[in-house]
Amino acid sequence: MSKKILVTGGLGFIGSHTVVELQNEGFEVVIIDNLSNSSEAVLDGIVAITGKKPIFEKFDLREKKKVQDFFQKHTDITGVIHFAASKAVGESVENPLLYYENNLGVLVYLLQELTQKGEANFIFSSSCTVYGQADELPITEDAPVKPAESPYGNTKQVGEEIIKDTCKVNPQLKAIALRYFNPIGAHASVEIGELPTGVPQNLVPFITQTGIGLREQLSVFGDDYPTNDGTCIRDYIHVVDLAKAHVAALQRLITEKNDTNYEIFNLGTGKGSSVLEVINSFEKVSGEKLNYRIAPRREGDVIQAYADTRRANEVLGWKAKSSLDEAMSSAWQWEKKVRSK
Repeated sequence: MSKKILVTGGLGFIGSHTVVELQNEGFEVVIIDNLSNSSEAVLDGIVAITGKKPIFEKFDLREKKKVQDFFQKHTDITGVIHFAASKAVGESVENPLLYYENNLGVLVYLLQELTQKGEANFIFSSSCTVYGQADELPITEDAPVKPAESPYGNTKQVGEEIIKDTCKVNPQLKAIALRYFNPIGAHASVEIGELPTGVPQNLVPFITQTGIGLREQLSVFGDDYPTNDGTCIRDYIHVVDLAKAHVAALQRLITEKNDTNYEIFNLGTGKGSSVLEVINSFEKVSGEKLNYRIAPRREGDVIQAYADTRRANEVLGWKAKSSLDEAMSSAWQWEKKVRSK
């Protein structure tokens, strides 16, 4: 019997790549997505890669009754991987209540259903934003969680606390929070990838959209930081590596290899790349010159952040394999395919 896994937000960027990896490992997948930041066409890409169509239910998880009805209908859910959340930092500052309702309310509804099930496995999509401006690099899971720079960041911190508190009083609930660094790239098949709605909030899609001529120019915010070339440093991880980590985390819980019923892992490459290094990588793999300019620093930007990946490597048995160039190349192939339609 294949185990049935619910993936919320499973048609989004990281969600869809995780669905592919789950199906490749023989899991049966059910996706819930309201399509607020994704497209039903992503299902076709998943089918093209895996030959299998996941079950898809379109509804908004903020509707508590629909969440309850879903779990009454699907009583055989073995695990939940929870991606569905709003994630634009700027938008969260302008509309905090939307973020608290969507990112925390939904989490509470899901956990309420799982705690009634008895045994349940839960993987939470968290973020390295919980560390803020870290005191020491690389960042370990034991680094202090700093006051959040935005309501979005705060929802990840509070989300983790909600899960931890729930696990304390529900020993049959097992949960892992995965703190991602910066996911980039696309599946090698170029059937799925990152499709931001509107102006991209993240560096790599902005680079590829500028490279293809959709955006006129990329702004590099600040070149006077205390780094090797003056630009901010991040840990960029290929989305397929990231997706595989979710499968590893889920299998850890299902096979009861977890040490406690609430665990945290950083997911990154362990290597920091500056903004200019990412631009150079793009120019190398694409053969295109990128039109960019140096702009003033942007408020709230962390100078540098990259992961200490030892816990994920040794305890989870997972390691990021793809290089920055490989990730950039896949992002560029995807951009070209999307624009050729």
